[in-house]
Amino acid sequence: MRDTRTKLLLYILNLVMSLLFIIPLLWMVVSSLKPENQIFADLSSLRSLLPLHLTLDNYRSAFERIPMMKYLFNSIFYVSVICISGLGVNSICGYALAKLRFRGSEFILVCIIALMIVPFESILMPLYLVVNALHWFNTWFALIVPFIANCFSIFMFRQFFMDIPGEILESASIDGSGPLKTFAAIVVPLSGPVFATVFILDFISHWGDFMWPILVTTGESLRNIQLGIQTFFTLPPIYYGQIMATLTFTTVPIIVLFLLLQKYYVQGITSAGIKG
Repeated sequence: MRDTRTKLLLYILNLVMSLLFIIPLLWMVVSSLKPENQIFADLSSLRSLLPLHLTLDNYRSAFERIPMMKYLFNSIFYVSVICISGLGVNSICGYALAKLRFRGSEFILVCIIALMIVPFESILMPLYLVVNALHWFNTWFALIVPFIANCFSIFMFRQFFMDIPGEILESASIDGSGPLKTFAAIVVPLSGPVFATVFILDFISHWGDFMWPILVTTGESLRNIQLGIQTFFTLPPIYYGQIMATLTFTTVPIIVLFLLLQKYYVQGITSAGIKG
């Protein structure tokens, strides 16, 4: 009886927490489909969450006001390159720390763990000076290269690879397979969940980039979607319907990505890897 009550309370708690997260998102989507004068008129009642007086005018106006598709392409391009390149670099580093024994590996691991707690703001100025010295302003290099290697991703790959049975790798070595061939042919196919998890976390992390792009890009050619949204806050007149439309539009790729990879994401988060 006590277990049933405990489960019921947990279900109710989960339901309440889910509503707290979903309601703001639902209000944003519904508001993006309302006329400007209806957004705040219904705010004091449940009508604010109901799709009444639907219109796509906010989306049409937003697309006419700024080159939304260009900004969206820029964001998808450079974030995807960071994530895909990062999967290769960080997974190889994690594999080396997990399965290869070499002098200084423990020290490197300690440094990686220590760097995980260093906030990005503390290295912002040194990184800015490096980019300036390399003459990378207003180039894709400035947006992509500094973020390919990621300490948290390396550590996550390392923890997952630690649980891959050593006997499998030893058998491959006896058959004449080198470390890179073993990694590509055996480790990668067994590690789908952690690759999906790292990809999602990196994509979400860089999709919301604002501070760094505004520092290293001065024109509109490389502007990402987050900088584009700021146009609606800084250039009068301010229309909240258009703001809600752009926010909804930029949220869709993240939701689609998670829905496509959620199975692997959950596996990567909840499991430590393959148990021998």
